[in-house]
Amino acid sequence: MKLDVKNTAGSNVGQIDLADDVFATEVHEHLLWEVVKWQLAKRRAGNASTKRMSEVNGSSKKVWKQKGTGQARQGSKKAPHWVGGGSVFGPKPRSYEYALPKKVKKAALCAALSLRAGEKKLIVVDKFPVAEKQLTKSVAAALKNLGVAQPTSKVLVVDTKDNTGLVRGAKNLASSQWLAPEGLNVYDILRHETVVISQGAVKQVEAALRAAE
Repeated sequence: MKLDVKNTAGSNVGQIDLADDVFATEVHEHLLWEVVKWQLAKRRAGNASTKRMSEVNGSSKKVWKQKGTGQARQGSKKAPHWVGGGSVFGPKPRSYEYALPKKVKKAALCAALSLRAGEKKLIVVDKFPVAEKQLTKSVAAALKNLGVAQPTSKVLVVDTKDNTGLVRGAKNLASSQWLAPEGLNVYDILRHETVVISQGAVKQVEAALRAAE
């Protein structure tokens, strides 16, 4: 598929041929859901922890004698039914990560890119020059010229790591996020309304996804 290439002034400067097997694939919503669930599971800290009976501080001495007191028999104040006692089957630190086939991850990423391209919310720029001074203002002005600098819209900017001015400037804008091509993922594409990507980054993404076959 062909897409117009713009500069940071918002003018068309040419066209680019996007690989149909990356930017024009069929969108399967269940794949997007599966990969987003997998990504969020990997981010879960899994740090919740409770103490079992053996881990609670305190004496394990029998509370009172077994018979003759009129009380129910008790073995230890570390038992779960006592205040401050240990828990039963409480959570322990764990990892929520699980494996997902590479083909599923690749297909979902292609589907997310194709979704944004089909919605006309994928903008390709020839390059993303940023002034050495006033980095944030320079990035904000470029996004405004591209027509994506609305306060309520979220913009994902994809360009190479060596564009340090863009990296620093985009981080200061609440409505935008920068990602390197190798960090492009389904979750961030879907939670941003528009994707602005440089020509160089497009080629890197296409090469990476084709190499994953």
